[in-house]
Amino acid sequence: MDKEICVGLNKGHKVTKNVIKVKPKKANKHAKFIRDIVREVCGFSPYEKRTLELLRVSKDKRALKFCKKRLGTHLRAKRKREELSNVILAQRKATAHKEKEKEGK
Repeated sequence: MDKEICVGLNKGHKVTKNVIKVKPKKANKHAKFIRDIVREVCGFSPYEKRTLELLRVSKDKRALKFCKKRLGTHLRAKRKREELSNVILAQRKATAHKEKEKEGK
């Protein structure tokens, strides 16, 4: 579309599109480290605690609905549910590791 034409498929005023800068998607080491420290100091918010309880009793769908209500979008809710289920897995691994150490001594 090198000329402005008033009829046909390529009709209309010639414009140049704005180039959108690509934002960095991956969090760097420092940001992850800071988030981990904040999580350790502050713990979980009340809605996250409730979601953890729902996940512990295998109410995954209810946990997703609850997160969706609190966070606003389905995708954010799915990510939060996944994050919290990983937290539960990590806690279970840690307790299993402690039990193993006790038996070894």
